[in-house]
Amino acid sequence: MVKIMDDKNKYSNIVLKDIKKNPIVNAFIKSANDYLGTIGYTEHGVRHVKLVASIAENVLLYLDYSKRLQELAGIAGYMHDIGNVVNRKDHGQSAALVAMRLLKDMGMTPEETALIISAVGNHEEETGDPVNPVAAALILADKSDVHKTRVRNPDISKYDIHDRVNSAVEKSFLKVLKDKKVISLQLTIDTQISKVMEYFEIFMSRMLMCRRAADFLDCAFELIINERKLL
Repeated sequence: MVKIMDDKNKYSNIVLKDIKKNPIVNAFIKSANDYLGTIGYTEHGVRHVKLVASIAENVLLYLDYSKRLQELAGIAGYMHDIGNVVNRKDHGQSAALVAMRLLKDMGMTPEETALIISAVGNHEEETGDPVNPVAAALILADKSDVHKTRVRNPDISKYDIHDRVNSAVEKSFLKVLKDKKVISLQLTIDTQISKVMEYFEIFMSRMLMCRRAADFLDCAFELIINERKLL
């Protein structure tokens, strides 16, 4: 287990509940989600960031990381997509810079801010890496949120592959098996809507990133679709 943040003088008293009540954070999340909807992306709003925050926190909880690191993972999860308010391209880096300013204004210590913004800035599969436990947990949480509730295109005839794959996923659950040192993404997919191969077509890079994140946490990563292990 990676040991960081041993000096309690580097802790702040900012918790996820404070972030969730910040009007600027919430306004940016809402606007970012609206902008993405305009250009045809799936839902990236409050539902998504709350879920990612909860999963990221739980990943570190089940792997016995400190309570404070769990809290920071939750904060990173809630803020990770805030950069979409600037632009979809490189939104992880934009989110990190926006989060840095907001967290500074809220009184978070530089050490904790550094952990969060490095996690947020590394959650995109094109450029990111699990550089610390918070980042690893965020990657796993973010990439596991595939579900039909994310689709907001009302016209099925105009679904692209992302809409089709998400709409086919009836259940998505990230399970941490601490004793076996396994992190398992378990999906139930309606293959009448989308074939399993389509999932791999658009999400293979995400699954490989999840494997790297699990490895950073000294775990193996597995993907189970319709009760069959595929990775």
